[in-house]
Amino acid sequence: MILKTKGKPINLNDIIVGRINKSGITEENSIVILQDDLCENLQTTSNCLAVITENDYTSNPNLNKPIIHNVKTLQHLEEGDIVLLNTDGVINTLFRINSPHNFMFFTEQCNSNCLMCSQPPKNKDDSKYFYEVNSRLIPLIPKDCSELGITGGEPTLLGDYFYSLLDQLKKHLPNTNLPCLTNGRSFAWQNITDRTVSINNPNLILCIPIYADIPEIHDYVVQAKDAFHQTVLGIYNLARYDIRIELRIVLHKITIPRLLKLAEFIYKNMPFVEHIALMGLEIEGYTPYNIDKLWIDPYEYQDILKDTVYYLYTFGMNISIYNIPLCLLPKELWPFSRKSISDWKNIYHDECSKCAELLNCGGFFKSSIKKSSAYIKAF
Repeated sequence: MILKTKGKPINLNDIIVGRINKSGITEENSIVILQDDLCENLQTTSNCLAVITENDYTSNPNLNKPIIHNVKTLQHLEEGDIVLLNTDGVINTLFRINSPHNFMFFTEQCNSNCLMCSQPPKNKDDSKYFYEVNSRLIPLIPKDCSELGITGGEPTLLGDYFYSLLDQLKKHLPNTNLPCLTNGRSFAWQNITDRTVSINNPNLILCIPIYADIPEIHDYVVQAKDAFHQTVLGIYNLARYDIRIELRIVLHKITIPRLLKLAEFIYKNMPFVEHIALMGLEIEGYTPYNIDKLWIDPYEYQDILKDTVYYLYTFGMNISIYNIPLCLLPKELWPFSRKSISDWKNIYHDECSKCAELLNCGGFFKSSIKKSSAYIKAF
């Protein structure tokens, strides 16, 4: 699935965020996809934001708007999708009208450097850029959007911009669920927690990873000193104010050996968390470079996973398994399995085409073509 394409920009001196319009009937906040038969109808007085086209219109006198032409492809864009036009001609899809898997990207900065990070951080201040992009995006998102993820990098590193965007989300999308991926470390500081509490949005849920019951392992996985203590303190600070919390545990060679002990730690010390997600490994970002440290075939940890899930479930905790296909799970764990992989990076292997459980299975990450289980088998 394509989320980015590129063409040649004309008259494009600033970023533009708008809704895709294929009809040629220009509207406020619309970005018109121009086809040959629409060219004559688009006048210079049009109130559209910009024009994009796969064709070459460099010499057309009617097009004095910002234009991106000679675009590689626009076939992936639907009427009502929201896109970002960059001054270099790159067109990013920000919101897909027909997808339940939409998210807002807040920053590429992070104060951790996880061994299996699928979106490796960049050491540059991109706060203003992403704040501007998302401030223009939020008012355009349909009010009936049921869920919108927040991700990064570490979103809290936006500082004041982070809270401004949360305020905007509450104002424009008051009924939208907002799972926010954060390492939780910033909330160890009371002022950060207090500002989050002040947003007072019951639809915000902070999704925080914890990788072991002891700091040595957690800190090694995230490659950050004192990260475990900061994360735990942050979780406690948030819990004091009933902020919704989900814990996320990525399953790999380093986290598996103490997985059951981690489950015991969570139940005894964090019984207030709303949800726990046990997540299969994505072979993306840093993971291929650390594959020898991280890779364990999911088939090999079935028993540990089953014991962990049963332990948490027995004590009444809400638990799910993400990113692991059904053929790599014992049938007893199927009720906990979720179709969790975003549609734009979700695939099925050739073996899956003959599987009787295909419609019930969440499949694989696209990156699984780099490394996958030796036990994939159709039912």
